[in-house]
Amino acid sequence: MPTQYILTTAPGALPLLGHAPAFVRRPYEFVAGLPAHGDLVRLRLGPLDAYVACHPDLVRQLLTEHRVYDKGGLIFDRAREVFGDGLITCPASDHRRQRRLLQPAFHRERLPGYAAIMAEEIAGAIAPWRNGQVIDVPAAMHRLTIAATARCLFAAHEQAGSLPVHDSMNIVIKGVARRVMMPLPGLNRIPTPGNHRYQRARADLAEITRRLIAAYRAAGTDHHDLLSILLAARDDDGRGLSDEEIHDQMVTFLLAGMETTAATLSWAWTLLAAHPSVRERLHTELDTVLDGRPARHEDLPALPLTTRIVTETLRLYPPAWILSRVVADGDAELGGHRVPAGATILYSPYLLHRRADLFPALDRFDPDRWLTNSRPTPGTYTPFGAGARRCIGDAVGTTEATLAIATIATHWSLTPIPGRPIRPTRGSSMTPRPFTATLTRRPR
Repeated sequence: MPTQYILTTAPGALPLLGHAPAFVRRPYEFVAGLPAHGDLVRLRLGPLDAYVACHPDLVRQLLTEHRVYDKGGLIFDRAREVFGDGLITCPASDHRRQRRLLQPAFHRERLPGYAAIMAEEIAGAIAPWRNGQVIDVPAAMHRLTIAATARCLFAAHEQAGSLPVHDSMNIVIKGVARRVMMPLPGLNRIPTPGNHRYQRARADLAEITRRLIAAYRAAGTDHHDLLSILLAARDDDGRGLSDEEIHDQMVTFLLAGMETTAATLSWAWTLLAAHPSVRERLHTELDTVLDGRPARHEDLPALPLTTRIVTETLRLYPPAWILSRVVADGDAELGGHRVPAGATILYSPYLLHRRADLFPALDRFDPDRWLTNSRPTPGTYTPFGAGARRCIGDAVGTTEATLAIATIATHWSLTPIPGRPIRPTRGSSMTPRPFTATLTRRPR
């Protein structure tokens, strides 16, 4: 007998505002509680009606039928302000062409080269650290990941790792997060200081990328980096990417390379500090394999616990914790229920990863759960999406996170300063609020 999926409306809607206040005030608790009401749950977020797919079968359908459920809706409509029609935000009609043009940049044969750049930047980032020093952990991880990403993108630039994109990207990311969580989009056009900083940061970012594109075109040299690949890419008709399309891809890769990996690393340090038995096992693995040297790409197969720590961190704190799709053409059927054309459908990796029926002892940080669950059922573990639109850079991101944890934990322990609990920010990206930690050098 086929599964009967339950369609309900979430309780607690307020007049005019609907569920928006609860969604904005406590987004993670609100979304994680929706499966208790049904498999497909209607929400009203101010003037917007939306559905949340709470069952893994429905999420799998949503992500694999990508022409029926296209990129769009609450999350991606806001994100297009910054990323234009880059690979993450482009509609299905252009996705296949873009993916084929960009795929060579993410072929597995290129990963060792990217990993070598990452290893250099990781070693350089921690070189100034001193025993007993107190650091802002999320800020340090952001600096590390933006330097590595910029060098992979623009290897020919003499100071690629120190390009002035870090502050602009931080402002843009926070601006997008606010816009996603704001049910009344008209408020984002009010000329407040915050909105002005957001628009200025977008303009600065565009100016940096366009200068780099012009310089690369003028030089006409293949530097074996991502920008060179974007400039050389041609489709079957011999058509390449325009400067505007390349700009959109560069901003997309900068964000994906910086924000998601930095958030994963920041959460990993909090989890390792709170679980000393896992940290001790990690140190044993690193001391055995690395013997005090930085981690390299060829070390990854010998670092299974480090890899599982990354996987489990992404389960507990998926950076892209909530995403949206829109019903593209005509009404659709999701889980046996009609969903009208143009409707926004949300899905949440955080919601799925916090279902007790999918992940026993769901709140426990347990990297060893992946010893027996190395291939989770499709639709249950989705930090990188699924189907044709699965994140093209998932291997690059997990490689960087694994190398960073291995190299840093070989030399340092990070102990968060006691005080306020470390909580996630409220926005479209699940990043920890700023917190500090004391560095303790590990004995060789």
